[in-house]
Amino acid sequence: MNRAALPVSGPTALHWFKSSYSSDQGGNCVEIATHPSAVHIRDSKVTDGPVLTVAPTTWSAFLHGTGTAL
Repeated sequence: MNRAALPVSGPTALHWFKSSYSSDQGGNCVEIATHPSAVHIRDSKVTDGPVLTVAPTTWSAFLHGTGTAL
């Protein structure tokens, strides 16, 4: 697990997006950014805060466990 903030600009910038289940009403939302070797997860309200990084296989297993389609 990597809890360091990731760069938000430059050549190594990640493309962050919210879940399609998130609304514009605020609340508890997460954003993810994918990379071939990792999936990065952060709180959408604290974009410069900690980032959880997991392997793509771990993310896939999590989604499968929640019944969410890839």
